[in-house]
Amino acid sequence: MRAHDDIRCQRVIRFALAAIVVALAVASCSTAQVTRTARIEIQDEIGFTITEKARISGKVRADYESALVLLEQGQHEQGIELLRRVTEEAPELSAPRIDLGIAYHRTGDLESAESNLQKALELNPDHPAVHNELGIVYRKTGRFAEARKSYEKALAVYPGFHFARRNLAILCDVYLADPACAIENYQAYLQAVPGDREVTIWITDIRNRTGR
Repeated sequence: MRAHDDIRCQRVIRFALAAIVVALAVASCSTAQVTRTARIEIQDEIGFTITEKARISGKVRADYESALVLLEQGQHEQGIELLRRVTEEAPELSAPRIDLGIAYHRTGDLESAESNLQKALELNPDHPAVHNELGIVYRKTGRFAEARKSYEKALAVYPGFHFARRNLAILCDVYLADPACAIENYQAYLQAVPGDREVTIWITDIRNRTGR
């Protein structure tokens, strides 16, 4: 089987990968009302921006930033423990849950990854990055139909989400034996990332195998 790697938002909050931006708005006061549903804004040229608003303490904010640094440095155990503390102190925010889910995923704990991503989805049901990440978890645990639905949910929110587009194409190509779906989504992906020569080769391979 050819190697097809899933792609994700590696850092959901701090960095913008490709066309994806996620912003977290915070403040130091603890008395204001919390906006529990994140606002998703679609910008065709640069992707989408997701903003969550909540009042959190300076310590929680510092812990969150420190956790992201630890994860970036590969100190997953320490980063996960700090993120768990953040999710307990700011349960209304989906962003730390997403990072925690991704961190568990990286350590191979898919059960904990899925649990935290599902909790993030409860807070923000239309979050494209969560649906994409869950799709990868479902694929790795052999739930291919669920993976497809998850990628498609991400694309329903933002059709230009090329991370999810490529992952869906790989799923159809390698795991679902659906060449039509694979070619359609590979081609859509290449519209956003025309320089991906690997995907061009995969399309040619499908056509050679299927005569399409």
